[in-house]
This record gives sequence, C-alpha cells and structure tokens, in this order.
Amino acid sequence: MNAPLGDPPRSLTGLHVVDADGAKVGTVQQVYRDDATNEPEWITVRTGLFGMRETFIPLAGVRRTGDELHVPHDKETIKAAPRIDADGHLDPSEEAELYRHYGMARPGASGPGETSGPGEAWGPGGESGTGGAPDPGSGGRPPG
Repeated sequence: MNAPLGDPPRSLTGLHVVDADGAKVGTVQQVYRDDATNEPEWITVRTGLFGMRETFIPLAGVRRTGDELHVPHDKETIKAAPRIDADGHLDPSEEAELYRHYGMARPGASGPGETSGPGEAWGPGGESGTGGAPDPGSGGRPPG
C-alpha cells in the first residue's frame, strides 16, 4: 500500500475526504501506520450524527487533490464500516474485519480480508496482521 502521493502521514490530517461519487465524507482525524512497514495504512474520519464517531478507511487506492483525499469507496460503505474504537492500535481481528467490509485483501494476504497464515510475522513480537498505531505527529493518540 502506498502513501498518497508520497505524503508524510502528518500532512494527511485535516484533509477533506471525498467518496467515489464526489460526496464529502468528513475530515481526516488520525493516520494509522502498519506495524511492520511503518507505512500509512488507514485513516480515521469523523462520521455519524454530529461527527461523534471515527470511522476507519483504508488508504489503498486513495489520491490527493489539493486539500481533498479521494477514496475509492462510497459514503454509505464508509458509514457502514464496523464500529472499532480509534484507541491507539488496531488488533489483527479488527483489521481483518475492516478489510472484509471494504472487500479488500490485506497486503500479503491470500484473499479478501484474510490475514497471513501461521509463521508470517508482520508486527513486533511476531503479531500477524497488525494494523499499527496512529502516527503520534498526526493528531492520533500514541499506543498504550
């Protein structure tokens, strides 16, 4: 998964997220990095009534245009994403659930929403399929 236009995660926070149909979704709140590669993999966007919920969106396939981040998913798909707390770290099962929702395979996985098989360690301590933690400089909370 590539960072959009090579931007550092800090420069993604505050961008306006636009869905595949051109509808505004919200503003980037946090950027989550992959534990193994340290590359940006997920963003959170405030959605829901009064913007009280942060929703995860994968960065795969996004493109940046000015102060907008265009994602390849429609607003309804984003709003229907599984409710996962943006509490500092995605565990492997949460990340797998998100990938399934978006109909995507985790990088290095064998099918949509699947994590790697046994013996493939991506994160520190041999955790497989970890989603990483928010970039502390991006407005996200540090893990812990």
